[in-house]
Amino acid sequence: PAPAAPAAAPAAGATDPAKLAEPAARAAAKVPGALPVDEKTYVIGAEDVLIVAVYEHPGIGCQCLVRPDGKITLTFIGDVTATGRTPLELGKDISERLNEFIVDPQVSVSLGAVHSKKYFLLGQGVKSPGQHDLIVPTTVMEALVGTGGFQDFANTKNIVIMRGDKRLKFNYNEVLKGKNLQQNIYVESGDMIVVK
Repeated sequence: PAPAAPAAAPAAGATDPAKLAEPAARAAAKVPGALPVDEKTYVIGAEDVLIVAVYEHPGIGCQCLVRPDGKITLTFIGDVTATGRTPLELGKDISERLNEFIVDPQVSVSLGAVHSKKYFLLGQGVKSPGQHDLIVPTTVMEALVGTGGFQDFANTKNIVIMRGDKRLKFNYNEVLKGKNLQQNIYVESGDMIVVK
């Protein structure tokens, strides 16, 4: 009888049948409804909505609103401080505290909604004055356009961004024409954009 031909290696991009049974990453799995933020750099604040998942223990996790005192409450471990920490840091802390009750707990913390970072549009010249959530990096131009734009009488050449004790000028007309683009800065939490 002829010797058996050696097994061919799978083509590039093909699925290796030996790897089909491998478990997917547990805690790093994407959580439905989670926002795409960097879990290593995003800093959690009061009023943010967190999705805490504990692998194979759905009764312990929660979709929690970070309270004004900066804490969330979880089964077994009680109150945990969330504000001022990244989702990755908070997940590690929860995992360490759950070690007392569960063997090798796999915890992931995702962001369900951002409410702790806000900017404000003021003045009679804007169509949607008030408080707006700052969910993703947003330029002044994007903030103005994304919240409904201007009233017909708005002074779009002399918009003021109040940032602490600083007063920054923004000329919408110039930026629209591609001039002085450096004034189209990123909005920071707490900024007040005034359009007269």
